[in-house]
Amino acid sequence: MDTATATRNAAELARQQGLNPLDYLRARGYVQDVTDADALAAAFAAGPVTVYVGYDPTAPSLHIGNLVSIMMLANLQRMGHQPIALGGGGTVMVGDPSFRTSSREMMTIETIRENLRSIQPQFARYLDFEGHQFGENPPAMLLNNADWLLELQLIPFLRDIGRHFSVNEMLAAEAYKVRLESGQGLSFIEFNYRVLQAYDFLHQFRTYGCTLQMGGSDQWGNITAGVDLIRRADGGKAFGLVCPLVTTSDGRKMGKSEEGAVWLDRERTSPFEFYQWWLNTTDEDIAMFLRLYTFLPEKQIQELTSVEGAALRGAKAVLAFEATAMTHGADTAREVADASRALFGRDRSATGPIATVPEGAMVQEVPYAEGMTLAALHRRRPAHLAQRGPPPGHPGRPLVQRATRRQCRCALRGTGRGCVTQSGQETLPLRAAYLTGVCLRRTARAIRVIPR
Repeated sequence: MDTATATRNAAELARQQGLNPLDYLRARGYVQDVTDADALAAAFAAGPVTVYVGYDPTAPSLHIGNLVSIMMLANLQRMGHQPIALGGGGTVMVGDPSFRTSSREMMTIETIRENLRSIQPQFARYLDFEGHQFGENPPAMLLNNADWLLELQLIPFLRDIGRHFSVNEMLAAEAYKVRLESGQGLSFIEFNYRVLQAYDFLHQFRTYGCTLQMGGSDQWGNITAGVDLIRRADGGKAFGLVCPLVTTSDGRKMGKSEEGAVWLDRERTSPFEFYQWWLNTTDEDIAMFLRLYTFLPEKQIQELTSVEGAALRGAKAVLAFEATAMTHGADTAREVADASRALFGRDRSATGPIATVPEGAMVQEVPYAEGMTLAALHRRRPAHLAQRGPPPGHPGRPLVQRATRRQCRCALRGTGRGCVTQSGQETLPLRAAYLTGVCLRRTARAIRVIPR
């Protein structure tokens, strides 16, 4: 497990300094609402708290939008508490209707199982499943609620659990109002989702001593239902804590790009694309993202973000490296960071050759045509590449010319020569077997030019 990329870990430092985990989570921006904050702080101070977050396997991979809750679990484990990552193999068969205007598509049992098999290993990058990786911390647990939900019998469940829920209160829940007001209606199976999630909490309370459930703010009603069920059914004390739903400064949902979701699975989002997504963080978001998605200490974050404008590129590079290292490993993070600097760097040395095509790059082979432009290559129309003669001053020399600095960064493979500037434009002698061009819109694209 490659969990520590920073020289000093903020959560472990807070633990050494005696900072209460609830205060730490607040300072990092993880807390929007919490039930009985004083009692939860006291529970944290009294000893290890077992805490869980649920993840319904609606896709074959987790994505950046899931990272806030994963980081909450990871931070608490580094402070000596026990996290449970709960796979929703049972609840996903029902589908959470919270704040949705339409029903989720029903998935087959085999699809659910395949998704779970793909998702479960991704937690190992963030959590310690062996124990004592961060001092005297308990090992994390990875569970699947299908193990107990699918064994339930309807009549005993309704008698023992269903009687604790008020239909009037459930219908009045804000999470269901969106659906009810949309005209789509709410199916009976979806209406039971809250009951099942509450039962998950009760089962883990009874079986593992779990007393805290966390999630996004859209889960507040479901989480408090579980807290209330534990009180009603067992007379127990439990807590709920939700984080804000993170959006970027331009209003986009966290984890979305122009191409869709940014996945934690390298087969769906390559490490290079993953790194570039973080590198393109806006100036307004950089401090928040460093607190939410890295373990960097607050002092270092303040130092990195004390500058403005172009000087914030250093902070963005640190964010991109830290996030990529946790998800894909430090070695991979270094490789994609080097590739990014070689392709996009402003200094002259950065336009020289690079050792490898970035992992995940799309490779396209095209026959060489004299004077073809790099911009035309990037339009991915090999059969209709623009023809263009060599620039003045270079009669007869085949050149690949790029239109603007902002569109692409090119690097020549196989020679020690880089781009040269002439008449305000950069040109590249085509003396190697192929060149690499990477568009700045987060998608790596390698173009292999075949000499005639």
